[in-house]
Amino acid sequence: MTEAWYMDDSLEDQRLPHRLDPPQPVSYDGLKKIGVLYWKLNPKTFKEDGTLDKIRKDRGYTYEDCIECHPEKMENYDAKLKMFFEEHLHTDEEIRFIADGSGYFDVRDADNRWIRIKCCPGDLIILPAGIYHRFTLDEKDYIKAMRLFIGEPVWKAHNRPADDMECRKQYVKDLQSTES
Repeated sequence: MTEAWYMDDSLEDQRLPHRLDPPQPVSYDGLKKIGVLYWKLNPKTFKEDGTLDKIRKDRGYTYEDCIECHPEKMENYDAKLKMFFEEHLHTDEEIRFIADGSGYFDVRDADNRWIRIKCCPGDLIILPAGIYHRFTLDEKDYIKAMRLFIGEPVWKAHNRPADDMECRKQYVKDLQSTES
């Protein structure tokens, strides 16, 4: 299991861990309650062992590409990282398999508190449509991730506030039904 925790409110460098003091870890069950799904795959053998293929088939993922975030690998690196860190949602799931490097996905819980999820090689994370989130690299400044989609990729991020969007309303409704 990857590591997840509630974040502090510091405005220091976004690439720092931003753990509360004392730390407040979040379990896999805690992530699952807000719709975040997670698998740990072997980053060296995932192509041969069939685990990712099974997940792709079961969930209907038909498109994939790869992204490398690093100052030397990405055009307009600083602007893109700033854009990734703006709080937003998507109308579709966000699916990432981390092949190399590391970074953080931050997601809002049901009480609107930030949870930081550390992603490392082998982590497959799925954020549900309609969840407010953001992404940043850690201090290593490098990640290589496979992006997966159902059908044609939808790249549009809808910055907060987007509470009137149907995907957000459905997400909130789903959250409320799991709390009951």
